[in-house]
Amino acid sequence: MSDYDRNLAARGGFADRATAIDAGLRAYMIRVYNYMAAGVALTGVVAWLTYSAAVQTNAAGQLVLTSFGRAIYGGPLTIVLFLGTLGIVFFMSFRINRLQPSTALGLFMLYAGLLGLMLSSVFLAYTGASITRTFFISAASFGALSLYGYTTQRDLAPIGSFLIMGLFGLILAVIVNIFLKSSGLEFAISAIGVLIFAGLTAWDTQRIKEMYSVSDDGTITGRKAVMGALALYLDFINLFLFLLRFMGDRR
Repeated sequence: MSDYDRNLAARGGFADRATAIDAGLRAYMIRVYNYMAAGVALTGVVAWLTYSAAVQTNAAGQLVLTSFGRAIYGGPLTIVLFLGTLGIVFFMSFRINRLQPSTALGLFMLYAGLLGLMLSSVFLAYTGASITRTFFISAASFGALSLYGYTTQRDLAPIGSFLIMGLFGLILAVIVNIFLKSSGLEFAISAIGVLIFAGLTAWDTQRIKEMYSVSDDGTITGRKAVMGALALYLDFINLFLFLLRFMGDRR
């Protein structure tokens, strides 16, 4: 009887531990998604405010750039913004283990705001209605892909390695097409870009889920949540931009 009681207690203890892990994982993933959503919202607000300050409508109904707009879209400030955002990502990636979660989150939000300055140019190229439509389609697609990555029992690591290789190839193709200016290559880049970031969304979600450990303290969990949010943020932004090439109505 005593052996039975100990076995029953052991099973009960395991169930309690599993429940605690599930609750901790759920809180961790909600934190990741909240940070990611806040970053996307900040990027959108900054992009719209930047566009509003950079563009005016003249008497003929045409869009003209203000002095601020010329600096943002055509001056050396464009290069500074690009290097600044790139630098923040590299800094966070290499120094995340030494950063406080609040500092890491602040850097992530700074990155999201600076990227909003850069992405404000999409309002010059596409109509507001098509941008809104593509955003909601991107959000729905992202949600479905992320849910798949979270719930699937299939190991997506091999697919992730293939997608990372494809991403480097995509970057190289984009650089080459800057000089070639091939419409056919641009179409292929857009199609491949959508597929790559769709796959990365599912893979990153599974990877972020597997990063969680019940033994982590609050500092480590906070750092993981910020880096997970950054990964999903980049997946969403790139998925949106590549879809916009297909679905956006150009001005």
